Amino acid sequence: MSKYPPVYYADYLQLDSILNAQKLKSSEYGSPAHDEFLFIIVHQVYELWFRQIIHEIDSINEIFSKDNIDEKNIGTAVSRLERITEIQKLLIEQLRVLETMTPLDFLDFRDYLIPASGFQSFQFRLIENKLGLSDEKRIQYNNVDYLNTLDERHREVIMKTVNEPSLFELVEKWLERTPFIRRVDYDFWQSYRESVEEMLRKDREIIVTNPSLTEEKRKLQLRQHEITSENFHTLLDEGKYNELCKEGKRRFSHKAMLAAVFINLYRDEPILHQPFRFLNLLAEVDELFTEWRYRHALMVQRMIGSKIGTGGSSGHQYLMSTIDKHRIFTDLFNLSTYLIPRSQLPALPEGLIRELGFEFSSHRQ
Repeated sequence: MSKYPPVYYADYLQLDSILNAQKLKSSEYGSPAHDEFLFIIVHQVYELWFRQIIHEIDSINEIFSKDNIDEKNIGTAVSRLERITEIQKLLIEQLRVLETMTPLDFLDFRDYLIPASGFQSFQFRLIENKLGLSDEKRIQYNNVDYLNTLDERHREVIMKTVNEPSLFELVEKWLERTPFIRRVDYDFWQSYRESVEEMLRKDREIIVTNPSLTEEKRKLQLRQHEITSENFHTLLDEGKYNELCKEGKRRFSHKAMLAAVFINLYRDEPILHQPFRFLNLLAEVDELFTEWRYRHALMVQRMIGSKIGTGGSSGHQYLMSTIDKHRIFTDLFNLSTYLIPRSQLPALPEGLIRELGFEFSSHRQ
């Protein structure tokens, strides 16, 4: 016999509370709309999954708030990010269920919901803040700060996250603590610069000597080559890189970006594989939320066309405007700009390879 008292399934899951939480506004006004039940269920499920995502982000943020982060903890963070991405895929697919409701079905109860809106999902705002969406990038809702659309109890919860380090900030600090970027006896970035210059020289030579190119196409490709060259040189010039940060074109600090590039270049080193997977999954989380916003915007357009949303926003137009602006880890998408072929990677000294590890000191180099 178990040493613990018996547990009943329905009680453990509090099903009485969950299954009786669908209160139709249309019924309150004497004209119950069949599809309002689906509308409520879908959004309740969204909020449950948001709760799980917050639970996972909080655990990852706790890991990266530590002074030392070892290999085991990186692996834990990777597994939890993988869980988040699987949940996100469900969130995207769940829109298909909601789309079984036609625009006319929605109109049966839409007016009863004003001014409630998905924009008031305080849990999704928590997710954005905990991941690292900055107030500078956040698009206002009807020219009103998003906090002003929430009840006081939810504003208080959101404001707590403003003073807490986000995942973006914690990852940036972790990357800055990476100890193997520069050593007294070996300057990796000088070797990298030489490899880049050789690669660019060969690429330019191919363009110049290619007999199949018209002069117009040759000029176009040479111009693109100049842009590629400038991107590499900007990465290796801290002053130029910081200018991009001031212009809002980069978010990671120069030191953090260099560490992210190094991890991506040498991802095949066993000790760097988990950090690479972690950074790659951060980009995937960003990508999947971008996809969800886009799919959501399309669904709203199908449902209400160019009408104003129940919350008073421009509906489809507002949602479309957030797709690019509300991305967080755009620097990780830019990493491929700085990759060079494996065959041209500078060979690392044996001593440096031995030093590669996951326990990064909290003291800056």
